[in-house]
Order: sequence, then structure tokens, then C-alpha cells
Amino acid sequence: MSGTTTSTAAVRPYRPADHDAVYDICVRTADAGGDARGRYASDDLMPDLFAGPYLHLEPDLAFVLADAGRVVGYVVGTADTAAFVRAYRHVWIPRLAHRYPAPAGDPRTPDEEMIALHHHPERMLLPELAGYPAHLHIDLLPSHQGHGHGRRLLETFLAAARAGAPALHIGMVTANVRARGFYDRLGFHVIPVPDRGPLTYLGRSTT
Repeated sequence: MSGTTTSTAAVRPYRPADHDAVYDICVRTADAGGDARGRYASDDLMPDLFAGPYLHLEPDLAFVLADAGRVVGYVVGTADTAAFVRAYRHVWIPRLAHRYPAPAGDPRTPDEEMIALHHHPERMLLPELAGYPAHLHIDLLPSHQGHGHGRRLLETFLAAARAGAPALHIGMVTANVRARGFYDRLGFHVIPVPDRGPLTYLGRSTT
């Protein structure tokens, strides 16, 4: 991890001009916290699933960490996962139909696996998560990890979302051990979910 000092970094609301920087950060941290560039046919695939829909559908709950004018981290999410899933299906999937046609059969490649997830946003609606209606994604470039910025991004999101949700959850790739320590320190607890696949679900109140 870099020892870079980041005293000039500040959290602010997302702006449309930040779109490309958010996409870049997303793909650079999409491989269980590591760099996923070159892993898929397009480096936009992971951001199109895990950043873009929030920027388009929930821009008021998107915030970035900017340092000397450069976006180096972000948090995106929703206060109402069920409503977000409906909007994803009716707005986001049609918006990207030219890029990701509906799969014709079972996925056989990593790209097809991700595209299959894109076409099934209802995967986010698990009964065990009903008491945690908000959810979020936080990503920071390695140079700005470990300096308290993730906490600041989370607290900013909580302040914006708590009026619409009493609690939130995150679906974290279990292999991302470092991220697990971050969430543990911020008061998250495990939400037992059967057949959870590669994810661990964590939750906490928004207060």
C-alpha cells in the first residue's frame, strides 16, 4: 500500500463529469479488490453492472472522494433495493441492450457469467436481506486506502440514505479479506444467507 498522504482529499457529491473516473476505479478494484483490467472482453463490463446503474438511477446517493481535483474513490448505492431492482430491469437493461444482449443459454465464459447477472437483477432480492433495504458499493484506489477515507464515504452515504432506510447491507466477495476487516471495524455483522455462493453478506443500521 502506498504511504501517500491524502490530507487534501475530500468527499463531495457525484457529478456527471466524474463518470469515467468512477468506471476506471471500479474496474481497477473489481477483482476481489484487485485490478480486473483485461479480465473481460470490455473493461466497462464490471462498471456497467456495479457502478453505472447507480450513477444513472440513484445519482443523489453517489459520492466521490477527490484529491487535488482527481477522483480517487466513490460510494454508490440505494436506500430501497427492491425499487432499484425494478428500475434496473425496466430502465438499465434496455439502456444497455445493444451492448449486452440477453444470453441464449447457460453461461460458458466469465463474460457470459457477468452478463447473466446483469439480466437477473432480482438476484439482489433475498428474503434474509429484507430488513436491510439499503445497499452500497465503496471502492478506493490503493493509494487512498487505509487513510480513513472509506469510513468518510460510508458515513456520507449513511447520512444521505438513513431517511429512507433503517439498515443497509453489502454483498462482499468472501475472498476480499482486507475489505472484510474494513467492514468489521465499521460495525457490520454477518447476515446468514444460505447458498450465498462467493459472497458474504454484511449488515448494519444506518444510524
